[in-house]
Amino acid sequence: MDQRIRTNDGDAAHAPPPDVIAQAVHRAGSYRWVICGLLFAATAINYIDRQMIGVLKPLLQRDLGWRESQYADIVFWFQAAYAIGYLGMGRFIDLAGARFGYAITFTLWTLAHMAHGLVATVGQFGLVRFALGIGEAGNFPAGLKAVTDWFPQRERALAVGIFNAGANVGAIVTPLIVPVIALRYGWRAAFLATGAFSVVWLVAWLAIYRRPEEHKRLGSQELALIRSDPVMPARPLPWRRLFSVRETWAYAIPKFLTDPIWWMFLFWLPDFLGKRYGLDLKSFGPPLVVIYVLSDLGSVVGGWASSRMIKAGRSVNAARKLTMLACAFAVLPIVTVQYIDSLWVAVLLIGLATAGHQAFSANLLTLPSDLFPRAAVGSVVGIGGTAGAIGGMVIAKFVGYVLDLSGSYASIFAVAGGAYFVALLALHVLSPRLAATRAGLDSIPTSETLA
Repeated sequence: MDQRIRTNDGDAAHAPPPDVIAQAVHRAGSYRWVICGLLFAATAINYIDRQMIGVLKPLLQRDLGWRESQYADIVFWFQAAYAIGYLGMGRFIDLAGARFGYAITFTLWTLAHMAHGLVATVGQFGLVRFALGIGEAGNFPAGLKAVTDWFPQRERALAVGIFNAGANVGAIVTPLIVPVIALRYGWRAAFLATGAFSVVWLVAWLAIYRRPEEHKRLGSQELALIRSDPVMPARPLPWRRLFSVRETWAYAIPKFLTDPIWWMFLFWLPDFLGKRYGLDLKSFGPPLVVIYVLSDLGSVVGGWASSRMIKAGRSVNAARKLTMLACAFAVLPIVTVQYIDSLWVAVLLIGLATAGHQAFSANLLTLPSDLFPRAAVGSVVGIGGTAGAIGGMVIAKFVGYVLDLSGSYASIFAVAGGAYFVALLALHVLSPRLAATRAGLDSIPTSETLA
């Protein structure tokens, strides 16, 4: 069947027939997965850097005398910077490109991370966390921009799921290596040592990454596969116009509702395990590893599931939303965890919830490339990331208040259990068909092409 898109002046472009694309997949090389591996590694580093304060929380509170509300304030200012940085970084990545944009933001967050080892007061920690938030805000806009450049639509959810799984690898590595360094050399050395490892990635990124058309290692068949989607070149898009498009909010509102749940797990899960089950810096490593291994599996399986459905002939709309609905049900049992006496039963339920979040997120993160032309992807990701970070600011204050008041996580987990159903409902109301927007944003695929 002849599939088409139309440019604004009425010219038609033809999409390759499905059998041609299938043959291209069979013959194409796999260098694009090297790029995905680099994105995976960067995301792992990103999460080591941001999670360390959660792992070191008991030690920092003991040495520096922080109250729960003061720790929540430090998290709040990280989230505030993340919100500000995400909004600007998305646009910056669209203008600078993935290669140099990623390198600049990576350098900024690495320097801010290492600066944690040089400060001591709550105010100073707030300042360096603010700088870290600005820098780390560039990770997902740059990564998703690279995925949009390097992968056809049918493979993007899987690619996003794989590189997003780096978050869980970072979360696994952190409780394994950071306590060892901190207990032997002190928490300051832990920040400095982990920051030094990042230089290797930066060198590799600058040496390897290019746009597909410019890459000498990329074969013509693989390039043809990457460019097999019927997408027309787009002019630079007015950033402010994106705020008036429903599809922008179809992405941003679910981010606002679900990102805070992941932040809650990241920054407070060691504290919950310590208070509820008596674990400490030496003993909460294995439970956290199990939880984040399950998260890793969720991220990859979530991306694979929707990609598989699309390859089997289901529409993008059905594939993404059915997968996300299953993820929402996976998170729901988290509401019972506060009342579970067995540590390992609780660990499995938390792991199921974090896996559900990551699978949901792998599909949600793919939506900007489903709904917008390449020239707008970074900006839309930035807007959604800002919404998610604002939600993270709200959850930080909420968790700090609840814990200071009651010491119980019951209401916190209740919020987590319902957030994904509300997010999916918001997505469906704002974009019932996940049709690519045509609100004057330039030449983009029609809903028929995306189906």
